[in-house]
Amino acid sequence: MATLQLKQIVKSFDDTQVIKGVDLEVNDREFVVFVGPSGCGKSTLLRMIAGLESTSDGDIVIDGQRMNDVGPADRGLAMVFQSYALYPHMTVEDNMGFSLRLAGVPKDERRQKVLEAARILQLEPLLDRKPKALSGGQRQRVAIGRAIVRNPSIFLFDEPLSNLDAALRVQMRIELARLHEELDATMIYVTHDQIEAMTMADKIVVLQGGVIEQVGSPMELYHHPRNRFVAGFIGSPKMNFLDVQVVEAGAEGVSVCLPGGAVTQVPVEGKDQRVGASLELGIRPEHLVLDDEGALTGQIQVLERLGGQTSLYVQMGELMVTIMADGDVAHRVHDKVNFGFEAGRAHLFDADGMALPSLHQHPLAGLRRQDNRVSSEASDQ
Repeated sequence: MATLQLKQIVKSFDDTQVIKGVDLEVNDREFVVFVGPSGCGKSTLLRMIAGLESTSDGDIVIDGQRMNDVGPADRGLAMVFQSYALYPHMTVEDNMGFSLRLAGVPKDERRQKVLEAARILQLEPLLDRKPKALSGGQRQRVAIGRAIVRNPSIFLFDEPLSNLDAALRVQMRIELARLHEELDATMIYVTHDQIEAMTMADKIVVLQGGVIEQVGSPMELYHHPRNRFVAGFIGSPKMNFLDVQVVEAGAEGVSVCLPGGAVTQVPVEGKDQRVGASLELGIRPEHLVLDDEGALTGQIQVLERLGGQTSLYVQMGELMVTIMADGDVAHRVHDKVNFGFEAGRAHLFDADGMALPSLHQHPLAGLRRQDNRVSSEASDQ
């Protein structure tokens, strides 16, 4: 069992408070991703969990035991950093087993653990090589192997893929997801890349300015963002935002006037919304549809053809809107286009940036990677 609780965690540097009362629970065997922009406090929070930074206030509890005064080496954790930090004069095998050697683990036991980690990470043919003879992805796997041999209660990853090129990042994301399933371990992963968060996490923790904006499964955050920040941060390309005014609010939703004068009803709770109030309507690029009868219109400024999909950047007055269309779309730069959307796909945000609650729960909103595993296991019985 490996659980983590953060209770009102605060971290200050002199007079600057960078973590502002964070509460969080990480369950046994979860893959939890801390995500947010640079400077949001995600790496600082991870370092406090590891014991590399002290807390200014609050409690860190691992498996029911308070860890504030326990040193990093005694917390039962293993951390993988952004830099590989491999010893250049040692072989892969020696690098992976070095911490066990320092701990006085017998040579035969040490080698057995290294060989098992090498099998999991597909490093067996590379054990006699030195780091200079490895690719970036292989070096990162060695760094992960160094953590595996310690058999930690929780794995901590601090932006481990940042130094890799795009193709290697995709490959390593797949390998980390596979590793989590094979080890059945609790993992906490820090990144600024929301694609990494969406593809690997059981649970995402979105941070901004030292506070947690929202916690939930990837699809919960995608379909039901709590506020404008989460809505704009989760999803790629990011959500479009349009200024709208309330026309009517009732039991079926809130009717708003779109740019251009068309009115649409969005199925959200709006009993507190007054007629004429200004809101923001959010709609994801993949939910905008090119339509000659569409209520919105603009001129294409840029086309990005990606093969299976094409991104259209459409100018609407002073606003640039992104539309994800079919890869073979026939439009060209400077074409005028009409487009629309299903009202059920839209979000409304009030003047404080908070989302108006949806009247409909999306069927995938609560889905996590582990749910698939549980369902498949149940079907096998």
